[in-house]
Amino acid sequence: MDYIIIVGMIAAFLSTVSSLPQVIKTIKLKETKDISFWMWAFLAVGIFLWLVYGLLKTDLPIILANGISLFLVSIVLGLKIKYK
Repeated sequence: MDYIIIVGMIAAFLSTVSSLPQVIKTIKLKETKDISFWMWAFLAVGIFLWLVYGLLKTDLPIILANGISLFLVSIVLGLKIKYK
């Protein structure tokens, strides 16, 4: 396997799972007062645009990584709105 693909896959994996600890903590504690709504909102928009870019380029790793990331970030945003 090409080392460039391996580096890209590792980067995509780490970027994708980076929000998982916050998702788990937020679900567990049902507390979001220390979470910045705007930071997560801007992140969601950026990830959405990366997803659109991946779809336009038909680049499966970009599509998968950003699709999963957008799902996780949306959970945090939804819980932020719910638990204000």
